[in-house]
Amino acid sequence: MEVLEIVETAVKALDSKKGHDIKAIKVDDLTVIADYFVIATATSSTQVRALAEEVEYQLDLKNKPVHHVEGRSSNWILLDYGSVIVHVFHRETREFYGLDQTWADGEQIDIEKFLA
Repeated sequence: MEVLEIVETAVKALDSKKGHDIKAIKVDDLTVIADYFVIATATSSTQVRALAEEVEYQLDLKNKPVHHVEGRSSNWILLDYGSVIVHVFHRETREFYGLDQTWADGEQIDIEKFLA
């Protein structure tokens, strides 16, 4: 599965469960951790879990299992797909950690092309 297919699938899954402020950021020139970060906000801890589970489910359907998961029972769940890391945050947690600002030098990907 191509890297952008993982990003697209994650974005669509997050959108389908009403994730807010979804962003895809290309960070391959900034770090060796991953090529892309996908970030989304949820309005409750229940929605944080639902969003993360939907991403996992949709990527499992495409034979792309998650390598590692962090924070299953918290306000920030990280799904590691190797070249793509998906971050699902509760609103206050996203504001507190400020990943959007930390990776602001990365290339913002227009996710509308995935949702059209």
